[in-house]
This record gives sequence, C-alpha cells and structure tokens, in this order.
Amino acid sequence: MQLELPTPSAEALAHSELVRAHVRAQITAAGGWISFADYMNLVLYAPGLGYYSAGASKFGDAGDFVTAPVISPVFSQCLAGQCAEVLTSLGGGKILEPGAGTGIMAADMLLELDRLQTLPDEYLILEPSAELRERQLQTIVQRAPQLRERVRWLDSAPDQAFCGVVVANEVLDALPVQRFVLRGEATDELGVTLEGEKFVAESRPAGKELQAAVDVIRGLPGFLPAYGYESELCQRLPAWVKTMGDWLDKGVALILDYGFPRHEYYFPERSSGTLRCYYRHRAHDDPFIWPGLQDITAWVDFSALAEAALQAGFAVTGYTTQANFLLASGIDERVNAQNGDQRAQIELAGKLRQLLLPGEMGESVKVMSLSRGGAAAPSGLRGRDMRDRLRIQNR
Repeated sequence: MQLELPTPSAEALAHSELVRAHVRAQITAAGGWISFADYMNLVLYAPGLGYYSAGASKFGDAGDFVTAPVISPVFSQCLAGQCAEVLTSLGGGKILEPGAGTGIMAADMLLELDRLQTLPDEYLILEPSAELRERQLQTIVQRAPQLRERVRWLDSAPDQAFCGVVVANEVLDALPVQRFVLRGEATDELGVTLEGEKFVAESRPAGKELQAAVDVIRGLPGFLPAYGYESELCQRLPAWVKTMGDWLDKGVALILDYGFPRHEYYFPERSSGTLRCYYRHRAHDDPFIWPGLQDITAWVDFSALAEAALQAGFAVTGYTTQANFLLASGIDERVNAQNGDQRAQIELAGKLRQLLLPGEMGESVKVMSLSRGGAAAPSGLRGRDMRDRLRIQNR
C-alpha cells in the first residue's frame, strides 16, 4: 500500500540519514542482525539522534500525535484531583511524572492542585532529553509561573524512594518491544537486517526467554492463530515496573495507556499485532521509513503489567477504561462549572468526545492503579472495576 505521508524537510531528511548510519553501524557490529527491540531503542532513544532525544516537534498540531493532556486541560484537572486524594490520605508527598512531553500535564495538574490546596512537596519530572526539559520548563513558566519552584527535573532515578504518586501517561507504549511470528509449532523472532543500505525485517528462531513468553500466549483459551501470525511483547516491562517500585516507598502509581488485557491483546484475528508508527498525524505500519523522524509504539499488555507489578511488590488496586476513570473523577461536574460562549462550549464538547467515546480514546486507553504500603486507589478507579478481565490472581 502506498503511504501518503508529507515529505520531510531537507534538514529532517539529513537528520534521518544520520540515524540510519548509526543503526547500520550497530547492525554491522552485531554481525548483521539486531532484535526489533534494539532497533526501536536506537531510533527512539539514541542520544542526540533518536526520536525522543533530538529536537523535532512531536506533540500537538505541529507534531505527530496528540495526547489527552493536549486535548483539554480537564483531563489533567481530573488526574490532579485523583492525586490530591492520594496525597491527602498520605499526609502529603511528592508526584513523579516520567516522560512529561511538553509539560502541559504538569502545568495544568499543578494549577489544579494549587486550587485544591493540595500541592505536592515537589513535582518531579524524569526526563533525560535536554530538548524536552527545556520545552517543559517553558510551558510551566508560561502556564503556571508561580509554581515553577515546585518542579524539579531528574535525568535519572530519584536518589531516595518517596511517598506520593507516580503518574505515567502514554509512557509504556513507547517501550521497545520484541516482535515474533508463529510458524506452526515453531516461533521465530523478527529482527532487523540490511539489504544494501535498506533496513528489512528478518526472522530467526526465538531464544529461550522469548519462546517461554510466547508459550504463555499460545496457551490462552481459544488461541488458534493461523500460520504467520505476527505480534509483539515487551520483555522490558518487568524491569521498568521494578524500577518504579524502587522510586515509590508508599503511595500509588497511576498508569494510563493504550492497551488490552492479554486475552484481548492476542486475538487470533489481530494477526499483525498493534505496532504503529506516527508521522504528522498519519498512522502507518512501516517502522523503517525515516528513522528518527517518526514515533513507533505498541499497545500495552495490561495483564503482563499487572503480573510485573505483583512481582515488584505492588498491589493491583484498580483497572478500568479512561472513560470510566474520567467520569468517576467528576469530569462532567468540571465541564459544567466552566463558563464560555456557545462556540467554546461546542469546541469543548468535541474534545470530550475524543477523551470519552469508545471509538476515540475512551475505551482504547486503560487506567491502572498500583499501590504500595497499603495506599488505597483513588475514587476514579472505584467506579467500574475491571480487574477480573486481567485474568490474574491478585494478592
């Protein structure tokens, strides 16, 4: 299928060629083949080159995709209200946001927490990208200048575990994933090799760790995929959750992301997985086009996330859809309390449709609360409890 994508500028194409050269060198050094997870890590995160490490605009109308905080501040206000509940129950604490994007969510959450008189001791932003840190600082100074001193940036994990809240909005879908293909009873791993100067997918027999993970999928009730079934899984997820557990001494982690429980993720009919690429608000499935200029994502297996959380000492205290979460967090009341002319109200209604409707983000994005130290899930996770769909045993 011919992709109708806007042509990058000459400067952007030159940058992409630098990324290509870096990846080609890594493939050559590895003997001619790297895993897709390694490829995804290079094109997204290579220092100074990767999509999230370089200076290209990524978010909003001028970027490649739109996240919920950019759609409307009521999203961040609802989230802030949930954080306020946790902070109040703990008697105070900190908030940590890994990967804060443009900083819009941080600024709007701080403004709402200030209004609620429940400001955190610190709002920590874990952001290794210098370019994004500068953009986040500018956003916070513009939107909430009086709260700038409440924010502290980290380029690595906090020195000490803290009490409070971790908020990860659309972070896990950017973790590098392994891709696999089923060949009857055999499992192959899809990696990346060179065909001349081009990157192409090439399969090799799966290693023991990947094979064991895929065997769990093969054992799902009713899972009878056709020969050639392709999908992906994130073997880096347990390490990410364990690291988050090291951050949080007592409190709640709120994870919001596109995803499914395992038995819905690996539907036999979903035979090409969930991997998607985004360039200038156009979605496609070719990860080899213009490396370094496009986002690459895969949806989250929330059953795997829950299992990793239990292994890391968390309790899984809630799981629901974004629509359920926002409604239980009082989004209706917040919208009704806002004043504006008819045009503004119509515009807001359109934004709410994006956040709430099943065909938009309302059902696709899930929300999970993970608790440590006996902390309770906030009220937004108590409306419609869907943890039974995860099909795991909590403790």
